[in-house]
Amino acid sequence: MKNVLFFLGLLFLSSQAFSQNYTLSGKVTDRQTPLQGLSVFAVGTGTGTQTDENGDYSLQLKEGRYTILYSFGNRKRIQVNLTEDKVLDVDMSTAEEVLDEVFLSSVRVSSDEPITYSNLSNEEIEDRNLGQDIPVLMNYMPNVVSTSDAGAGVGYTGIRVRGSDATRVNVTVNGIPLNDAESQGVFWVNMGDFASSVQNLQLQRGVGTSTSGAGAFGASLNILTDRYQEEASAQLANSIGSYNTFKHTLEFSTGLMDNHWEFAGRASKIRSDGYIDRAESELKSYFLQGTYVDDNTLVKAISFGGTETTYHAWYGIDGETLRENRRYNPAGLYTDDDGNEQFYDEQTDNYWQDHYQLLWNQDYNEYWSSNIALHYTKGRGYYQEYQSNQDFMDFGLQPFMAEGEEVNTSDLVSREWLDNDFYGTVFSLNYENEKVDAVLGGGWNRYEGDHFGEVIYTLFARNNNPDETYYDNVALKTDFNIYGKATFSITEELAAYGDLQLRTINYETNGILDDGRNFNVDDSFEFFNPKAGITYQPNDKSQFYASYARAHREPTRSDYENGDPEAEELNDFELGWRFNSPAFQVNSNLYYMDYQNQLVLTGGIDDVGAFVRENSGNSYRLGLEIDATVRITENLWVRPNVSLSRNKNVDFVSTLDGELVEYGETNISFSPEIVAGNIISYMPVNGLELKWLSKYVGEQYMSNTEAKGSKLGDYFINDFNVQYNWRNAPLFESVILTGLVNNIFGKEYVSNGYYDPAYGAGYYPQATTNYLAGLTLKF
Repeated sequence: MKNVLFFLGLLFLSSQAFSQNYTLSGKVTDRQTPLQGLSVFAVGTGTGTQTDENGDYSLQLKEGRYTILYSFGNRKRIQVNLTEDKVLDVDMSTAEEVLDEVFLSSVRVSSDEPITYSNLSNEEIEDRNLGQDIPVLMNYMPNVVSTSDAGAGVGYTGIRVRGSDATRVNVTVNGIPLNDAESQGVFWVNMGDFASSVQNLQLQRGVGTSTSGAGAFGASLNILTDRYQEEASAQLANSIGSYNTFKHTLEFSTGLMDNHWEFAGRASKIRSDGYIDRAESELKSYFLQGTYVDDNTLVKAISFGGTETTYHAWYGIDGETLRENRRYNPAGLYTDDDGNEQFYDEQTDNYWQDHYQLLWNQDYNEYWSSNIALHYTKGRGYYQEYQSNQDFMDFGLQPFMAEGEEVNTSDLVSREWLDNDFYGTVFSLNYENEKVDAVLGGGWNRYEGDHFGEVIYTLFARNNNPDETYYDNVALKTDFNIYGKATFSITEELAAYGDLQLRTINYETNGILDDGRNFNVDDSFEFFNPKAGITYQPNDKSQFYASYARAHREPTRSDYENGDPEAEELNDFELGWRFNSPAFQVNSNLYYMDYQNQLVLTGGIDDVGAFVRENSGNSYRLGLEIDATVRITENLWVRPNVSLSRNKNVDFVSTLDGELVEYGETNISFSPEIVAGNIISYMPVNGLELKWLSKYVGEQYMSNTEAKGSKLGDYFINDFNVQYNWRNAPLFESVILTGLVNNIFGKEYVSNGYYDPAYGAGYYPQATTNYLAGLTLKF
């Protein structure tokens, strides 16, 4: 028996010894651009490598069948039967996003699902990442309109998708809600240079898939932060531009240590004077990440945040000033003792925000995996304002007698504070086989906010005690949701999608507002949000999809402050076609979004520049979106997109001069009928890329009554972007030179504003021709 075992063992070892080894090699590109540092692995073998500076790779493998995984923030799997040396070139431009290692499988979608979406990769972000905020970098995505209070993309910026404002776009970072729980907005100014820590982002237009946080009424934006790196690296990026704009960024990664641990980080500083007079911004931010990775486990501890100081730029200007001095800023204006007009230097917004995330992804076997995340966000800050001739009683100050007369008004400086905590958990359990991809997930989040104000200076009155406030209001909000969703492969060509979500919200406030009103809210909501769809793929090039989704959304804090709002409901219908060939890709879809009690922007703004909203009854958005990628030659690409829409309030009723007025069918405010963009990309030589970017936004009304004075004119702007990547430069892995000329033809345009029937329109002018230039050194 021992001899038999010995013989069998010898036979086995001999067969292994004589097994033939072959070489699998090739080049990995993204639309002809070589990708350096991309991971190439033979799944299940432990054998892998990375591409070099030319995008080339080589693997030594034994004869057999393999699944080769190409991973670079996105992934592509290719089946290979290796019986000889083989050359396999790979284009990553159509690769799927990496989901299993970045905690986004529960909120991201792929081309197999009937959801309308667009992706923006790290490579596309890097081309123009010279200090401007994420909304500005997203400006050329389909049906997106970006705005900037300071006019040049630094400071307070915003985004609208399908005409829906930023408070209606659900934003998550690594699957964790980012929207402020009360205002439901996202303040990118608190996260300066966050784009430098973004691996990629996905914009789902419409309701999208179930996710945690605020309900999506226009879109969902899912942001994925940097993945861990296998090799140690560092880079220093600096940029300079118009309006005294500077950006300084330092990044590092230790690479995987002991095959399991990686630590990475970023520190950034951005400052800009802004296009608008005195619209200065100074932003400091950081990003720190620790990663543990094993065969089936990935754990990340992430902290990011920063501080911002911005001069007020949300006042806007009237039409006459727009024509005579479009850069004028009335913020901080007062008259001194000699009757001269002056501007208060400290008319600023100041905020500090820190985010902490602990993320754990676990693969149990080839079918089951789970994600769980704990998070905590600390925010605190204030805006400071000079106010002329204010009544003492409004600020808790006492009148006094002077020269026999009572003095009850004074110029003063107030600070309005917000101190908040946001914490909770999100989780999901995933099952996937050849026929089914199913997720059970949810989240529990709690917000605690304290709003209070203090007077720090008065011209005449006696100041209060240092810690005395003139208003104080606390808020608590608890948000819980649970959902189940799955994609079923009915046949090889046909798949069905289903998604059910239950969401509950409780919102409470207690105390008084800055105008002295009592503000006590105790409101609860229960929302059931079903979604369903089908995908049909008749061949390897074409795919058709249809979907229905329902969403609900609770009012914001300002909605309660301004009236007695009702919750909103949306029924979203999508019908799409995707076509993909080596030289031509197109995504097209029809959408119909039917709203009940939509909270539309009235056109007015409050004392901190936030838009006032009101329920509009029945309303709808009907549109067609088309975006394409066309390869003209090996080095020339064109990427156009166009969105045509009809956005209407049905039988609109609103208050004018204290009376209800029936306006009938009207255009929904801030909803242009045409939004179009185009990117022409040309690579004349290896490493050099030239881009011409164009954007057209049609005319739009700033009110729902179609008042003539509330119309914003259309605009067409063009940018020019150039980037040269000098690989293997002396002393550096690469040296990257980037230039960006915005609004190259000097178009004077306005992308945002407000309207009040009593006072008319206010405008936020955007910068004419301006530039940014950057130098990045990679070690």
